[in-house]
Amino acid sequence: MKKLVFIAIAVLTIASCKNNETKVNEDLVTTANSNLAVYKGEFIYTADAAVLKGKDFIYGVAIDEKMHELADKVAPVKKDDYDMVPVVVTGTLANKPEGTEGWDEILTIIDIVQVSKTPAKADVKIEDKKAKAKQTK
Repeated sequence: MKKLVFIAIAVLTIASCKNNETKVNEDLVTTANSNLAVYKGEFIYTADAAVLKGKDFIYGVAIDEKMHELADKVAPVKKDDYDMVPVVVTGTLANKPEGTEGWDEILTIIDIVQVSKTPAKADVKIEDKKAKAKQTK
């Protein structure tokens, strides 16, 4: 009888425990003490725009002093102008101003946490048929 009571108490205790695990998006983690968030993605800056692309988001980046600082840190890593470089930044996200062109959401970088030492692998690789033909001769 004591075994049955002990087993019942154990089962009830285990069943009543709340599972405190929370699923965290790898690309976006909100910091505990502020309204800032940490964004992990691939950064590219061209003359026309700056973009941060994560696994499930693409944000335009506000072109300001911090963005230029990030572009300067990314420049030595890039092999060509269109390479994207993995970065981790903190920032704030806002909707684009009405009547302006560009991405729906704009990320304003507050701090640069990390810049990768190698560019990201290209999602699509474009081959030059003429160059390929020369290699096979």
